[in-house]
Amino acid sequence: MAETAGHDVHFESADAGASLTYPQQAGTVRKNGFLVIKGRPCKVADVSTSKTGKHGHAKCHFVAIDIFTGKKYEDLTPSSHNCDIPHVNRQEYTLLDVSEDGYLSLMDEGGNTKDDLGLPKGTDDAEKLADQIKKDFDDGKELVVTVLKAMGEEMVSAVKAAAGSG
Repeated sequence: MAETAGHDVHFESADAGASLTYPQQAGTVRKNGFLVIKGRPCKVADVSTSKTGKHGHAKCHFVAIDIFTGKKYEDLTPSSHNCDIPHVNRQEYTLLDVSEDGYLSLMDEGGNTKDDLGLPKGTDDAEKLADQIKKDFDDGKELVVTVLKAMGEEMVSAVKAAAGSG
């Protein structure tokens, strides 16, 4: 009998048990779509399909960029086989504060605050975005940040001035 005492079970999201990915036939994945390669959520940069070989499968060659780290991945899959597609969500938050240690204080449309997200980092573009957020925030602009979420990871992917500010 399994012992459950001492296990504090706490579910943060209410996604009704939805999985992190869904299957899609490789031959239907297009450029700028999303794809899971080596367990990482990626945006497809290029797709090429080879002719059917002697075993009767056309192959799809994917070149994709990790949406969080910017790392390039390649994958070769028979076009009739399924591959995993990540569920990617974008949500906009109003920026309330940037802490000394680089964490953001955000608020969604419902007035719920989110304080567990740091400034973007890891790629040159992310560093530029982080500098832009800090600069605009220090200039007193009201900012709206877009948070990209996929496979349990989150990162600020864009920033813009809120409508009607400065």
